[in-house]
Amino acid sequence: MGSGNNSSTEARKARIEEMRRAERAKERRNRILVIAASVVVVAGLVVGGVVLVNSQTDEDKKDTAASDDGKGSGDSGGFTTGKDGVKTWSGKLSRTHVTAKVSYPMHPPVGGNHNPVWLNCNGDVYTEPVQDENAVHALEHGAVWVTYTGKAQKADVDALAAKVKKTPYSLMSPYENQDAPLILSAWGHQVAVKSAKDPEVDKFFATYVQGRQTPEPGASCTGGVMK
Repeated sequence: MGSGNNSSTEARKARIEEMRRAERAKERRNRILVIAASVVVVAGLVVGGVVLVNSQTDEDKKDTAASDDGKGSGDSGGFTTGKDGVKTWSGKLSRTHVTAKVSYPMHPPVGGNHNPVWLNCNGDVYTEPVQDENAVHALEHGAVWVTYTGKAQKADVDALAAKVKKTPYSLMSPYENQDAPLILSAWGHQVAVKSAKDPEVDKFFATYVQGRQTPEPGASCTGGVMK
C-alpha cells in the first residue's frame, strides 16, 4: 500500500510541476508578445511623429515662403462685372502679411497678401506712386483708393482729390499701370469712372468706405506709412 501511495504522490507532483512549467512558459510567451507589441506601437508612434513633424515642417516652409518671398498674392479667381460697371472679385483674396514685393493678378490690386504696415488712408492724397502692398492693407481696413493715370483730366484729379481729403478711410495716388484713367478700388471691388462727376463716384464711396466688404472694420487709417 505504502509503495502505491508513494507512486501516486510522485505522479501528482510530477503533473503539478509540469503544469507549473507550462504556465511559466505561457507567461514568458505572453511577456514576449506584449514587449513585441509595445515595440511596434512605439515604433509606429515614432514614425508617425516623424511624418507629422516633417509634414508640419513642410507646411511651415510653405507658409514661410508665402510670407517671405512675396512672389504670389495668394489670390485665386477673377472679376465679374455688374450692370453698374463695378467689378467684384469672385474667389479668394489672401490676407497674409509679407515683407517683399507681391505680384498681384489685378491693377490696382483689390486684395491679397500685403505688407504688415498699412498706407495712411485718412483722406490722404499722394502725388507720387505708392507701394501696392501698403495700399492693399489700407483696403483691408475699409478704405477706398482712388487712382489715376497721366491721361486723366486735371480738373477730375483735383475734384477727386478734394473729395478724398474730406473723406476719412480714403486715399488717392497716381497709378500708370491700369486700364482706365480713373479707377476707384475697395477690398474685392473696383470700378472705372468717366470723370469726377460720374454718379458712380459718390455711390462707390457711400457703399465701400468702411463697407460690408471690409475685412477689418474700424481698424486704423493713421499711424501707418506716409508716402
